[in-house]
Amino acid sequence: MNPTDLILRKFEQVSSIPRGTRYEAQIRQWLIDWGGALSLKSRTDAAGNLVIYVPASTGYEDHPALILQGHLDMVWQQTPESHHDFTRDPIQLIHDGDWIRANGTTLGADNGIAIALMMALVEDELVQHPPLEFLLTIEEEMGVVGADNLDASLLKGKTLINLDSEEEGVFTVGCAGGGSVTITLPVNWSSQSPEEIAFEVKVTGLQGGHSGEDINKQRANANKIITRVLDFIQRNVDIRLSTLKGGTARNAIPRDAEAIFVCSKDKVELCCGKFSIIVQDIQTEHARSEPRLSITLTEKGGEPVRAISRSETVNGLRLLISLPHGVSAMSAEFPGFVETSNNIGILELKEDGLSIVSNHRSSVLSRLDEITNRVESVGWLAGADTERTKIFPPWQPNMDSPLLKKCVETYRSVIEEEAKVQLSHGGLECGIISDRCGGLDTISMGPTIQNPHSPDEKLYIPSLAKIWHYLKALLAM
Repeated sequence: MNPTDLILRKFEQVSSIPRGTRYEAQIRQWLIDWGGALSLKSRTDAAGNLVIYVPASTGYEDHPALILQGHLDMVWQQTPESHHDFTRDPIQLIHDGDWIRANGTTLGADNGIAIALMMALVEDELVQHPPLEFLLTIEEEMGVVGADNLDASLLKGKTLINLDSEEEGVFTVGCAGGGSVTITLPVNWSSQSPEEIAFEVKVTGLQGGHSGEDINKQRANANKIITRVLDFIQRNVDIRLSTLKGGTARNAIPRDAEAIFVCSKDKVELCCGKFSIIVQDIQTEHARSEPRLSITLTEKGGEPVRAISRSETVNGLRLLISLPHGVSAMSAEFPGFVETSNNIGILELKEDGLSIVSNHRSSVLSRLDEITNRVESVGWLAGADTERTKIFPPWQPNMDSPLLKKCVETYRSVIEEEAKVQLSHGGLECGIISDRCGGLDTISMGPTIQNPHSPDEKLYIPSLAKIWHYLKALLAM
């Protein structure tokens, strides 16, 4: 079978199994069973990380073990029109020329394609390789939990190739660290009065994307847009929020958001007029960067709604307006590289308060701490409670790495092109795993994937042949 076809067949099998963050048990057991059928031993640590052990090819028994690493989970995102149930439905793959995408959902090539590549390396009997240790971690997409709790005794290898990068021909040698802050602003509820009317605002059609890799691409954040619309209205009309919701993952730029608010019936005309003014401004600003952006305001009939107070609405919107989003600083050391950023990833008005999740990244640990402190301080000034996750340090590059030298030279020899060596603003597990294992020589690579963490995610099929040809040669050296 053609290697590309083999990889795609494996990817289709992986895509048939639900594997969102904290839903990795099924795909883990499936891989254990797959390995068992091929007489491959495996071990799972207390955290849920899986290691599958592949014996060396004949003649490679004395070579040191090599770790190939990816993660089991994927980000679950879908379009408003999709009825996909990620907990049970297979991802529907669509071949679109040289690309593969999904039907209204994230594709999960991040990082299912790493699993498929590992499986194909085993099933293709022509591949020559040293002893391999396939490390597949859990909960990478929600705080690299698996890597941070890895049982290092599962691994013997001292060299690790991570298969979670998303541009073929690029070797990643360092990445940003990260962490999150959840802000909760307490609220109280009361019923809509007979003198009030309810309106619904919706923001849809944004591109969204990966909060690391796409944060510098001028992509709008639905949470920030809907906040701006509501804030502009409330500066002219007394409103009370009933619903406010946007985003589903801290590490994905929100594509959609919605709100319901009430205002006095005698202010309807003024409210609609202010809405039209601010929407025109926003649409003009994003005409090129977000051509599918839609912002609507409709009257909501039916039963009366519950809403928070006017003062709580003002305070919540001021808090959201004040919170930063996007690129905070570019790197002075690596020109063109994003150093520090944050993403207002999840927003929801809940029974006990307005909940906001801000996700932060930086390649400089002190700057990561600074932006985390800044977001916390804005929350405190508004009278909110805050809770931060563990902060993970950046993966610092080692430009003198023997593995890097070998990878660059092999790429030049096999592909007859020069590979790029760069840092990533997205999070990778290499540095954390290396620290857990007492120091590893690490690098990250992979086929070309565009728009991860969004329903526009797609995998470039021709890049699979190149990464396969390259990996096969690298393993045989």
